[in-house]
Amino acid sequence: MNKQDKSQATKPKTLAMQSPDFTEQNIQKLAELFPNCVTEAKNAKGELQKSIDFDLLKQELSANIVEGPRERYQLNWPGKREALLTANTPISKTLRPCREESVDFDNTENLFIEGDNLDALKLLQETYLGKVKMIYIDPPYNTGKDFIYSDNFTVDKDDYAQLSEQKDEDGGRLIANTESNGRFHSDWLDMMYPRLKLARNLLRDDGVIFISIDDNEVHNLRKVCDEVFGAENFIANIIWQKKYTRANDAKWFSDNHDHILCLSRNKELFRINQLPRNEQQLAAYKNPDNHEKGRWKATPLHAKSGTNTSSYTFSNGINWSPPAGTFRRFNDESMRLMDENNEIWFGVDGLQVPQRKSFLKEIKDGVTPVTIWPYGEVGHNHEANSELKELNISGMFSNPKPTKLLRRIAELSKSGNKNDFILDFFAGSATTAHAVMQLNAEDGGQRKFIMVQLPEVTDEKSEAFKAGYKTIAEISKERIRRAGKKILEEQKEKQKELDLDLGLDLDTGFRVLKVDSSNMKDVYYAPDAITQKQLAGFADNIKEDRSAEDLLFQVLLDWGVDLTLPIVKEVLTTEHTEGTEKKTKAFDVFFVDGSYDTPALCACFDKDINEDLVKQIAKREPLRAVFRDAGYGSDSTKINIKQIFKLMSPHTEVKAI
Repeated sequence: MNKQDKSQATKPKTLAMQSPDFTEQNIQKLAELFPNCVTEAKNAKGELQKSIDFDLLKQELSANIVEGPRERYQLNWPGKREALLTANTPISKTLRPCREESVDFDNTENLFIEGDNLDALKLLQETYLGKVKMIYIDPPYNTGKDFIYSDNFTVDKDDYAQLSEQKDEDGGRLIANTESNGRFHSDWLDMMYPRLKLARNLLRDDGVIFISIDDNEVHNLRKVCDEVFGAENFIANIIWQKKYTRANDAKWFSDNHDHILCLSRNKELFRINQLPRNEQQLAAYKNPDNHEKGRWKATPLHAKSGTNTSSYTFSNGINWSPPAGTFRRFNDESMRLMDENNEIWFGVDGLQVPQRKSFLKEIKDGVTPVTIWPYGEVGHNHEANSELKELNISGMFSNPKPTKLLRRIAELSKSGNKNDFILDFFAGSATTAHAVMQLNAEDGGQRKFIMVQLPEVTDEKSEAFKAGYKTIAEISKERIRRAGKKILEEQKEKQKELDLDLGLDLDTGFRVLKVDSSNMKDVYYAPDAITQKQLAGFADNIKEDRSAEDLLFQVLLDWGVDLTLPIVKEVLTTEHTEGTEKKTKAFDVFFVDGSYDTPALCACFDKDINEDLVKQIAKREPLRAVFRDAGYGSDSTKINIKQIFKLMSPHTEVKAI
């Protein structure tokens, strides 16, 4: 510890000598919950200070649109309040598993969610709140051609056929946002705003989001992100060189770049990783004098800031002073030690301006990333198309992203344990999933991806449609299947070359979950309007076309249980007597995350559940247990079930659907 450090350590802290400023504390608390409600206002002295936009706060806390004009510093557009209301409005939907479209369903920890990403983000709130390390999205750039979005929350379902020419597979309206639309920018902001608000909730405190965009909407996106995440959490606007050729037919400039905005949930907690040095950077370190510390490069002894401008005389008699306008980087003691240890370079002839030897072994392992990413480092659009061509999925996307780009983003944002959740809710060509699997293969990580893609219908004239892909989501899934297979084959080949047999402990599978209506029946009748004949249909509250696994995943969502946990289905049998005859009955029972070692959840949705089955389940001591409300074999079983768990597994939380 130097003298300055010691003086600071021993210096007593100054007492505030006043009561706490609770207003400021409350503003800080609200800023954490609702960063979009923090604005600037003038105080009594005319100075700008942070304050709360109470109109927006009212909207955050209201289920209806709140009106209230007021001058403030903010981004505003027609429909903003509706967009905020949309983000906060709950939905009665679920995620239904689709085994036939999945890969390694029972063991994988990756997810592919098919459906509107607004619905998907809402459904993920309970389970993945504050758990996602990195989000990358490549949303529509709103060029007037590429912006297709689902808008089925403001228009009555019966009106859709009359109002639209395009529909998704579920009959939802898909609208192209053409430049002739008077709400060109507003509609795009309406789409982005609620999704970004929901995405922020999913980020860890040290989580980060990267968003690709072009010049058309980058200004609006930056302002929206500042509002949603807080301007203080903006990190960088990265410029990616997406093309390597010049477009000479361009009217003004050849458009060769995209923006990638980077923001954190909490900038103070986010730590960006260093990038490994490339060969060119390493080549700068040499060892011409065979120094015992190894390779080094010469660096200046002066700095741009400081206080010391005095000269220093080295042991060889050379007197050095920092150049005019600069300052000494080191004090006399440090200079003396470097001189004694042969860590000062005076040139080959020993008469040049002295410089410090910066040794490779003593500096950081990597280099700080810069905000300009050339295609030579992170790839370009043509390379991305070539990657798809190698997988026999070419010509289906106009501007896909290369895996190098996504690997760079994942490397910069990864945490030390390499088992982060990575989310992309505009999956498109599924480059993010491909990059995650590739990076795991290279460094042994266990990152898990969550992809979300709208089942947008492919054009009948497109190559995708001709190849048999009816929706973009189908292409996304197929790309992951083929990329995963290719990566496994490459890993196997590498082990063969090295004469190793380590097995392939690499997760290239994914569970397909599809956004759908709730598994529970919709009740449209008041009790006095139900006839005796209709009553029998309401005895079971589950829709007839839903499977036990459908119910299980809705329970996982409602209970906030990780959707990627391993699931085991066992058949448990019970014996009972009918008259003088003994009979057995089999039940399908799901155990989530371990069947014998305190499962996270145990579920049985069969009917005629008896106390014997309940006791068998209670012996496993699950953290949670769930049954079908209409599945109990008798009223006594329904009454006694809680008592059974209380005696055999008191920590188990028991519920019925």
